[in-house]
Amino acid sequence: IDEANKRLIAREGAVPAIIQILQNGTDEARENSAAALFSLCTLDDNKVLVGTLNGIPPLVELLQHGTIRGKKDAATALFNLSLNQANKSRAIQAGIIPPLLQVLEDKNLGMIDEALSILLLLASHPEGQNEIGKLSFVETLVEIIRHGTPKNKECATSVLLELGLNNSSLVLAALQYGVYEHLVEIARNGTNRAQRKANSLLNHMSKCEHLP
Repeated sequence: IDEANKRLIAREGAVPAIIQILQNGTDEARENSAAALFSLCTLDDNKVLVGTLNGIPPLVELLQHGTIRGKKDAATALFNLSLNQANKSRAIQAGIIPPLLQVLEDKNLGMIDEALSILLLLASHPEGQNEIGKLSFVETLVEIIRHGTPKNKECATSVLLELGLNNSSLVLAALQYGVYEHLVEIARNGTNRAQRKANSLLNHMSKCEHLP
């Protein structure tokens, strides 16, 4: 957890061994490896190191098939790693989008905000836009905007705005799923950030002339 130690741990060559445990260890060892990477990757140099040492694919695998704790630790590590532009591409190529959508649809996990936060980072990357922007995903986003917690709604609105600015068919699909009235409600009563994002999205929709 100590910042100086994070540099020392990486400099002494621990990261490849941590990744090896993440690939081949027991469930508990893999969870601990993911948690260690999450902590180490608060430093930019370590984000680059883990990405270049191929640490992202085993984290994606843990996100897909791990225990609840494993999924949470993997998601947090992947969020930190995805703050780096090159790692966004690595995560997308490692197949991160389908497990993130599974996490969104599994209400028992309680990881909607974590999954949406990663999706928001990936949506700022051209490859991510192509992958996430598939229309089957829009219905899930609209469902969260309709029924989620205030924080869920804020995150889902942010993702929809990021994707919709470059994809008019996605905006149209969201409107067909009935998102408009819920955005109006969020613009009135959501969190401060959600209100800003909802207003931006409503403005964008009116410019697109997609209003029903």
